[in-house]
Amino acid sequence: MLSLRPPCTLSPAPWRRRRTLHGAAGTPQRVSAAAPSAIVEAVSPPARLSFPILVNGCTGKMGLSVAEAATSSGLHLVPISFSSRDTLDRTVRVGHTDVRIYGPSAREDVLSSVIDEFPDVVVVDYTAPDFVNANAELYCKLGLPFVMGTTGGDRQLLYKSVQDSNNYALISPQMGKQVLESHQAGKLDISGTAKAVIACFEKLGVSYDMNRMVKIRDPEQQLEMVGVPEEHIEGHAFHLYHLTSPDDSVSFEFQHNVCGRSIYAEGSVDAAMFLHRKVRSNDSKRIYDMIDVLREGSMR
Repeated sequence: MLSLRPPCTLSPAPWRRRRTLHGAAGTPQRVSAAAPSAIVEAVSPPARLSFPILVNGCTGKMGLSVAEAATSSGLHLVPISFSSRDTLDRTVRVGHTDVRIYGPSAREDVLSSVIDEFPDVVVVDYTAPDFVNANAELYCKLGLPFVMGTTGGDRQLLYKSVQDSNNYALISPQMGKQVLESHQAGKLDISGTAKAVIACFEKLGVSYDMNRMVKIRDPEQQLEMVGVPEEHIEGHAFHLYHLTSPDDSVSFEFQHNVCGRSIYAEGSVDAAMFLHRKVRSNDSKRIYDMIDVLREGSMR
């Protein structure tokens, strides 16, 4: 049984299936207003949003960045994460929390234990493309709301898993606040952002063969050809889209460059906060993306 509880215990999410919850519910927070004065009515400020968050993928740089952003935002980091290897037995230090890393074979048992102790937990997934669908299916099976920051996998199957389970999920290829294809060498799949932007171009009538996309993963080319600052070679996302008319008389370029991981990490935490509020309000909509977060003004 886990021993670290969040700063405030909340009641279980009302939508969750009872069979997936084994622990007792806590009590809801209460915010009281101060008595009015003779001139103005003084009301105490709302309590700071705090809930348990589990970041799956703390062994990776992106997952670790999200975990650090979560603790900086006052959320309670559940000291659990998972690795793709069963032989891995280690902990990762995030702020003042030691996060225990478990292998994939322990996922269901450990997550069930997490639900017992933290019934209002939200999962943020930054694992690997090969684990997207298996992880999502498990989250849906257990009724765990999740933010899928990992790109790749079978996206149609991903959405179907959520729809069939009636689970809550926020799925987006781009978690950065400021951004609606050079990447660090360690990125395994084609940029999800690039795919999404190209899909928008296609809706406007542009035909594009995805196989023509040029992926630059070599650090020397990133420095010399793309212009990535050397200090951000290990973490960046540079994208350039070039459109040319059939007769080559007109061309159009669209570019967006991101150095570092902070905007993705902070955006992921904003997404988790947004999803938590939707779960607490028992919203009828179950699948969201970052456009929904922006529309609601939920970006810090």
